[in-house]
Amino acid sequence: MAAPRVLAIVLAGGEGKRLMPLTVDRAKPAVPFGGIYRLIDFALSNIVNSGYLRVVVLTQYKSHSLDRHIAKTWRMSNLLGNYVAPVPAQQRVGKHWFLGSADAVYQSLNLIDDERPDIVVIVGADNIYRMDFSQMVEQHMDSGFPLTVAGIRQPLSLADQFGVIQADADNPHKIGEFLEKPKDAVGLADSPDEVLASMGNYVFDADALVEAVTSDAKDESSKHDMGGSIVPAFVADGAAGLYDFTFNDVPGSTDRDRNYWRDVGTVDAYYDANQDLISVYPVFNLYNDSWPLFTGYTGLPPAKFVYAHRERLGHALDSLISPGVIISGGEVIGSVLSPGTRVNSWSSVRDSVLFDGVDVGRNATVNRTILDKNVRVEPGAQVGIDHEHDLARGFTVTESGITVVPKGWTVER
Repeated sequence: MAAPRVLAIVLAGGEGKRLMPLTVDRAKPAVPFGGIYRLIDFALSNIVNSGYLRVVVLTQYKSHSLDRHIAKTWRMSNLLGNYVAPVPAQQRVGKHWFLGSADAVYQSLNLIDDERPDIVVIVGADNIYRMDFSQMVEQHMDSGFPLTVAGIRQPLSLADQFGVIQADADNPHKIGEFLEKPKDAVGLADSPDEVLASMGNYVFDADALVEAVTSDAKDESSKHDMGGSIVPAFVADGAAGLYDFTFNDVPGSTDRDRNYWRDVGTVDAYYDANQDLISVYPVFNLYNDSWPLFTGYTGLPPAKFVYAHRERLGHALDSLISPGVIISGGEVIGSVLSPGTRVNSWSSVRDSVLFDGVDVGRNATVNRTILDKNVRVEPGAQVGIDHEHDLARGFTVTESGITVVPKGWTVER
């Protein structure tokens, strides 16, 4: 049998309110991560590594940074008809923006009509994980269900943040019940402290998807959302399959990072996901050459560490240091530094995430802090030490004590 014609759709229009202030000036999928990446790079890398090379990215909220990144980075061979195309909200069916993820697909049905795929893979743009979607597509085609939803085990305490899946009693590959962000979810029979959560990754028969979102668009009472509207409708008809992410076998995975999936919907989760990268045996391994993560940084000089004096030692330990970084007589410990950052003499950066172009002045201290792009820390200044002082200066401090300094701000002494 001939391989199916597959179109991948990445939903990248989310505002990301819970990630403020990192999303004040950019869409959530464009938020930098792990030094050289953007969040969307993980979804796109999974798609292309799975062998699907015709991809559209639906954008909406403050999308310039995201559109620019895709245009500069994700270029395919036109000779073979492959592409990654950012598609902004176009108001093709009315004078309104996307009302939800299902409406985003509905307003973009022209893309499906142009491509005429057999299968449509729909994924979110802001989670950290590796996944071979071809294995999910294979199960989908074997099952005969028009929709397959990917599920992953998550703590019961987080059930109200996800769509929660209950497998059919007679068929573990079929969804028996789907609850969108329930307040009173019940744990799994074999693990009472866990639920099976939707990853927000779907495989549809193309004709079933078109019919579903078209019907949903006519329903004025609908949330026009994939998890809130479309999936429950398929489940009610007994037509939704379940793909267990546990069995996804990605080449090069280790026992430590296999089945890793992080929803970075909050600043604390985002910070923790960055910290997952830097241990000796990382919880999420960036160094898997069998399933590479693609991004767009080229033409930058190597990172440089200067001054070898005991009192003025430029060094970094347990950290990720990107190209173009200069550590000039300062120390960096347990941190992630993005391209173009400079850490000057006698300064200290600990357990922090620094975006592109940050300048940490001499004798400054940065502790458990996220510094957004082009932040300048004045000589002798401190941030992340006194939370009341940080709040008084207009910075954000999370419940777990992570300070966030917005893009382009100056941390004064």
